[in-house]
Amino acid sequence: MTETPNPHIVDADTLTGEMRPIRRVVLALGSNLGERESALQGAVDAIADTPDVWVTGVSPVYETEPVDAPEGSELFLNCVVLADTTLAANRLMDRALAIEDVYDRERGEVPNSPRTLDVDLIVVGDRRSDTESLRLPHPRAAERAFVLKPWFDLEPDAELPGHGPIADLLEKTGTDGLTVREDIVLEVQ
Repeated sequence: MTETPNPHIVDADTLTGEMRPIRRVVLALGSNLGERESALQGAVDAIADTPDVWVTGVSPVYETEPVDAPEGSELFLNCVVLADTTLAANRLMDRALAIEDVYDRERGEVPNSPRTLDVDLIVVGDRRSDTESLRLPHPRAAERAFVLKPWFDLEPDAELPGHGPIADLLEKTGTDGLTVREDIVLEVQ
């Protein structure tokens, strides 16, 4: 993945004048409970409304089979959002969790259980983290077609740090179980 910041954005701390690096961010959004389309659009809007975050692209929406989810889970709507930011990765994670909370995301004991909204940080520039609260790049992104295909639609030459080109990863995962939803278009307000 290239780390090309938006050339029209210059950001300096207003108190110190210190320049903060601009990083490319990839966020994956998903929903399989409630008003799925509305939740995704609301998440895009909330990300775009985040100070020091500039959305640069929103992928097509895919309807996808649940992966490693409890039996009987409904289909997901998934997409990817690209953004440039000067925020620290942990601040972005806090924002992602806050956006999920607005949409009544419940975190239970069962992994991959149905959810109203999931906002995952896939990459934040070349930042690496393996803490309980922040894992970057996302540990399962290389195996998830519902992340790779929408990301590929936006940045076909992107690379997942530590895993290689997303085109190669997508070739390995395939796209079975993904259906593009041309009737749903998410917009940056």
